[in-house]
Amino acid sequence: MQLPPADRTASAYTGYTRAHWEAAADALLSAVEPYATEDRALYHLPGDRTSWSGRLSDGLEGYARTLLLAAFRRDEKALERYADGLAAGVSGVWPRIEDRSQPLVEAASIALALRLTRELLWDRLDDGVRQRAAAWLGDALTAEAWPCNWELFPVTVGGFLAEIGHEPDASRAAIDRGLERIEQWYVGDGWYTDGDGRKFDYYNGWAMHLYPVLHAWLERDERLLELYGGRLERHLSDYARLFGGDGAPMHQGRSLTYRFATTAPLWLGALTGRTPLSPGETRRLASGALRYFLDRGAVDDRGLLSLGWHGPDESVLQGYSGPASPYWASKGFLGLLLPPGHEVWTAAEEPAPAERADAVTPVGPPNWLLQSTRSDGVVRLHNHGSEDVRYDPYYTRMAYSTVTAPSPSCDNSVLVGDDPSRTGIEPLGVGEGWAASRHTAGGGARVTSVVLAHGAAEVRAHLVTGAEPGTPVRVTGWPAGEGLRAELLPAAGLDDALTGVTGAGATLFVALARLTGEPDPVPLADLVSVRVDETGSVEVRWRDGDGARVQLGDSGVEVAPPTA
Repeated sequence: MQLPPADRTASAYTGYTRAHWEAAADALLSAVEPYATEDRALYHLPGDRTSWSGRLSDGLEGYARTLLLAAFRRDEKALERYADGLAAGVSGVWPRIEDRSQPLVEAASIALALRLTRELLWDRLDDGVRQRAAAWLGDALTAEAWPCNWELFPVTVGGFLAEIGHEPDASRAAIDRGLERIEQWYVGDGWYTDGDGRKFDYYNGWAMHLYPVLHAWLERDERLLELYGGRLERHLSDYARLFGGDGAPMHQGRSLTYRFATTAPLWLGALTGRTPLSPGETRRLASGALRYFLDRGAVDDRGLLSLGWHGPDESVLQGYSGPASPYWASKGFLGLLLPPGHEVWTAAEEPAPAERADAVTPVGPPNWLLQSTRSDGVVRLHNHGSEDVRYDPYYTRMAYSTVTAPSPSCDNSVLVGDDPSRTGIEPLGVGEGWAASRHTAGGGARVTSVVLAHGAAEVRAHLVTGAEPGTPVRVTGWPAGEGLRAELLPAAGLDDALTGVTGAGATLFVALARLTGEPDPVPLADLVSVRVDETGSVEVRWRDGDGARVQLGDSGVEVAPPTA
């Protein structure tokens, strides 16, 4: 991908300006064009993978997601091609929008793109094409959505159809129904779960916030913008801390192949004026993420986004991932809706949170503890509250970071009887420098866990109950990586191999952990001391004199100042 030279005057951290974003958008749009069908209604990107929705739906996905990119770019020449594709698609090429079907997802992208570019695309169409397109989209108003972020797709379609006067009552009903549905998943302080349970991931930003806030903004509905924009603003104060100093987003959750779609909520805050971030910080975070992926092979030799994280990587894919799925990343170009003279484009870049100072930040709703270090820009997420409906290493590991990925060897886990399962996660609270939870492990044992973090160092304590006496327990830490030092030292109940066995009752296991990119760090054992008394209380003392006293038990976890 050919981009302009880096501009280190305006963008000291990334070198990227609006011109880089425009060039990237243009290159991505140009690269997909050869894979359009003759009528331009479908984009069949190369590869031998087909999603569980089938080839026809995958082709629609290719059209819809790249149309959204053209809409953010406001490229009239490209939009003419997509207008031709729209005319063909709604004349019988595209699959119908049915209950819980992938075309419902893609209809939202198409409707949003048409609404954003109405004077450039929709208003120039023949009446017959408009009528057929509205009728095709109209099925989204009554199609049953999966009970998660999908509830917002009819909202987005309904907003456009109401604006053009198509089935206004049904459109309004779809909007009201979807917005009402997400209320049950709002857990406060700017955080949603993606449906029932405790699924906290990037769908917070690129779906649960994106669609309602854009709807309110496009409707010019100040009441809704106050509600949803206020939630977004609160979310961004935590969200900005999920990016490493190298620009990497946190490697956690599903749909990671959407890559720099992670920047969408950052731009959305600037677009609507609902953000705690300065313009220079917003652009630094967003441009950092874009550059992170472009520098690491996200785009192949044909100029196409691959299915993966850096380059191709099947470990981050799901059954719904098709050849064009990565183009959900188009949402990351939302910032191009802001004019060139907007301060988010003209202000000098400012450092990201991970670059300013070491920080250990509790995040209440998901029961996470974020730990970042300025010296290496690494951000670590200690997960004591996120869980998918099944054991999924991208949701249920004890910790994640911006520089590691979940490993097949079960990193950041407590293996009871050689079983890494972590289900039924029960949050037990977060506070200054700590987070705690309880979960079900192998054989039905229960594990109560707490992590204390300071700088790059961690103390991890696990109380195992309900296991047969003599059950082996193994504690794992961070996976190693190039340029990284991953350490795990026994502190109580564990041998040098980080294994132990359960006793007749509750059994405590404590370890010291560290993940650092520093080339010559202070020895981990010199940074913290741990003492366990006869009551099972864990006394932690950090090198600088801070510390805590922790008690784990059936009632939960108590964290208090250390004894004098």
